[in-house]
Amino acid sequence: MSSPHSRARPGIAGAALAGVAVLLFGPIIAPFTTYDFGYARGGTLTASQAFTTLDDDAERHSITKDSWSMTSGFFVAGSRDAKSAQAFARAEVESRGWGEQHFTCLVDLWNRESRWNFRAKNPSSGAYGIPQALPGNKMRAAGKDWRENPETQIRWGLTYIAERYSTPCKAWGHSEKNGWY
Repeated sequence: MSSPHSRARPGIAGAALAGVAVLLFGPIIAPFTTYDFGYARGGTLTASQAFTTLDDDAERHSITKDSWSMTSGFFVAGSRDAKSAQAFARAEVESRGWGEQHFTCLVDLWNRESRWNFRAKNPSSGAYGIPQALPGNKMRAAGKDWRENPETQIRWGLTYIAERYSTPCKAWGHSEKNGWY
């Protein structure tokens, strides 16, 4: 016979298993991730969060985390290159008048798409780069160096997002609903 309190135990057991997994696999995963204290925003991020954009239509979006982005931009797959690309993207997002929540959406979107790897190539579709342009050579519109320059890819990707979705959060919302943007 189970007591009413026994239902709480699976949560405790799950948390314990997650803790063990972090202890066992953390040293293996840690070299491939970076931690940026600037993204923590006072510890208010959760494993799954929802927000309403500041856009006129006030769409509601849900950010779900994957293993590479446990919180929005908190853990970032990759290397110094990924962090440098994100710093450039942040400045570009700000220059377009988009706020911090849009940068957060962009981080999640491109973590999912390419993990901010400017050489990422989808073997089945041929999508390429940080924004996973399909075909990749569309990014030539932003510069001849589109294959090797993360800044060119980011500029192209932000223009694509602005023209097609108007904001990174709307692109993220579309990606959440459809699995692509």
